[in-house]
Amino acid sequence: MSYADLLITLTAHESDESNVTITFLMGNKALDKGHTVEILLLADGIHLAEKGYASKINVGEPFEPTDKMLASYLEKGGKIKVCSSCMEHNGVTEADLFDEAEVINADYVIDALMNSKKSLQLN
Repeated sequence: MSYADLLITLTAHESDESNVTITFLMGNKALDKGHTVEILLLADGIHLAEKGYASKINVGEPFEPTDKMLASYLEKGGKIKVCSSCMEHNGVTEADLFDEAEVINADYVIDALMNSKKSLQLN
């Protein structure tokens, strides 16, 4: 199995709009520079993989709204991974997620953290 050049972990949602914005800004910048990127959504962050949820977050200029940054990130080939236990804890089902989101487990989280080239943790 191959792992990303940059692994970003995010536990925040609308409770910390700045960390959400930084996640998608840095993910897009790394993709623009030719790196592979995975964003792991953990704890409350899993809500960002829900259909339409990202449209709730917009910190304003000079940043684009989160839903636009998310769409750009996915179009460029960025990956979104969502913690299954966190989903269960928060009452989110796979049917709630957008199609590009991949549900993963704790074993994957540890393997990705240990094997990705670099990580950025926004918690």
